[in-house]
Amino acid sequence: MTRIIGFVDTTTRDGNQSLWSATGLTTPDVLAVAPTMDRVGYEALDFTSSTHMAVSVRFHREDPWERIRLVSQAMPNTPLGMIGTGMRFISWVPADEDVIGLSLRLVARNGIRRFQIADPSNDPPRLKRLAAMAKAEGIEQVVIGLTYSISEVHTHQYYAQRAAALAGCTDMDRLYLKDPGGLLTPDAVRELAPHFKAAAGNRTIEVHSHCTIGLAPLVYVEGVKAGFQVVHTASGPLSRGTSQPEVFSTVRNLEAAGYEHRLDLEAQAAVSEHFHILARNKGLPAGEPQEFDAAYYRHQLPGGMVTTTRRMLEEVRRPELFDRVLEEVSRVRAEMGYPILVTPVSQFVASQAARNVIDGERWVNVSDETVRYFLGHYGPPAAPVDPNIAERVLARPQARKLSELRPITLEGARERFGRNISEEELLLRLTMPEEQVDQIKEAGSHATPPARAHAPGRGRAHARARTPLIALLQELADRPAITELELVKGDDQILWRRA
Repeated sequence: MTRIIGFVDTTTRDGNQSLWSATGLTTPDVLAVAPTMDRVGYEALDFTSSTHMAVSVRFHREDPWERIRLVSQAMPNTPLGMIGTGMRFISWVPADEDVIGLSLRLVARNGIRRFQIADPSNDPPRLKRLAAMAKAEGIEQVVIGLTYSISEVHTHQYYAQRAAALAGCTDMDRLYLKDPGGLLTPDAVRELAPHFKAAAGNRTIEVHSHCTIGLAPLVYVEGVKAGFQVVHTASGPLSRGTSQPEVFSTVRNLEAAGYEHRLDLEAQAAVSEHFHILARNKGLPAGEPQEFDAAYYRHQLPGGMVTTTRRMLEEVRRPELFDRVLEEVSRVRAEMGYPILVTPVSQFVASQAARNVIDGERWVNVSDETVRYFLGHYGPPAAPVDPNIAERVLARPQARKLSELRPITLEGARERFGRNISEEELLLRLTMPEEQVDQIKEAGSHATPPARAHAPGRGRAHARARTPLIALLQELADRPAITELELVKGDDQILWRRA
C-alpha cells in the first residue's frame, strides 16, 4: 500500500528563528495567513517557544499570550505546537518545576495543543518527567525528541539506547529525531529509523532537519523510506538556507518516491505567497539552497545560531572573524565535554567561541551562563570537561555566587507582583524585565483578528468550489495586513490595492 506522509509546518517558529533571528514575524503577520494555513492540512504547526514569546515582548511590544490565543482561534483544525527543554521559561535562569508546570498549563489554556520536548542532554528520565508534567497540565500531544549530534560520545548506539529507554513512556504520543544542525546523512537516518520505530511501537515517528549543508531534502526521502511518517517543512522564503526543506519541493520528492500526502496545495501556494510578500516588504532575506559543506561537521552550529553569530559579529564590526569563530566553536565544544548544540547550550558555546577570538586570549572572559554550565546547572556533560578549563572557569569571581543560584520559583510571586493580575502576566513579570512587560500593557493589542474565520471542514472542497479569482479576492478581503498585491505572468500584470 502507498503510505501517506504527514507534514509539520515550521515557518512561524523554526523558519523565523533560523533565517530571521526570530524577530521577523509579528502577530498580525501570522494572524493574516492563519486561516489559510489551517486549510493546508498540516499535522501541526511548530509555532512558538518561550524564546519567541520573549521576542514578542522585547522587540514588538506584543502580548505573546494574545498571539497564541488569536492564532489558535483562527486555526481550529491544526494543533499549534511549542518546543521547550523543560529547564527554563524565557529567562536563562533555571526554572523550578512549579514555574514549568504553570507555563505548560498556561500555554495549554491559551491554545497550545502540542509540546515538543528537546532536552540538550537527551536524558531519558528527564524527558519522561517533562512528558508526564505536560500531560498533567493539559497538553494534548506530547512529542519527545532525541536531538542528533556527532561526537566521540554521540554514536548511533547512543541514540539506539536512548530511544529504547523511552519505549515504555506512556505519556509520549510521538517520538521524533531532531537534527538542529542539519548533520544527518541518508546513511545515518536509515540506520537510526529502525530504533525509533521499535521505541515508538504503534505511535508516529517524525524527522526534523535543516538545510544548512544541503542534505535535509535527501534525508527526508530516505528517512520516509526507512519508516519515518512525518517530516517538518517550511513555506516560501522561510524555508531552505539554515531552515527546513521547502514544502513543495519535499512533496515533489516524496511523490517521485511513490508516497502520497493530504495537503491542499492551492492553500499552500497562498501561504507561501503571503510570506514572500512579507519578506519583500520588510526587506528580509529568503532562504536559498545550500551546497554540501563537509567543513560544517567541525562546528555543528544549528541554523539559527549561524545567523545569530554572523549578526553579532556584524554588530561589533568584526564580521571578518566569522570563519575563525566557527573553528573556535569546535575547540570550545570539546573542552565543554561535547554538549549537543541546541538551545540554550548552543548559545553558550557560540558566544564563548566569539569571546575567545575577539579577546585574542582564550577563556579570559566567560559569561555567567557558561560558568553555570560548568557548575552542572544544565545537566551532566556527555563527556568529561577539560579539567584545566573547568578549573580556570570555576576560579572566576562570579562562580561562587552562581553556585548558590536558586531556580526561579513561584514562591512569593503574588506578594511581589500583586494578586489582581492574571497568571499570564504574573509569569511574564517573573521571567522578564519589568519595563518590558509594562510596555506591552501600555501598547495594548497590536493584532486584528481575521474578518471572517474559516469554519472547520471548509478545506479543499470549499476552496475548489470557487474560481481562482474569487478565491484570491476573498483571501485578500480576509487579510487586512495585505494592502497591495502585484501579479505578473509573462507580459501580463495585475496590480491590486486596498481601497
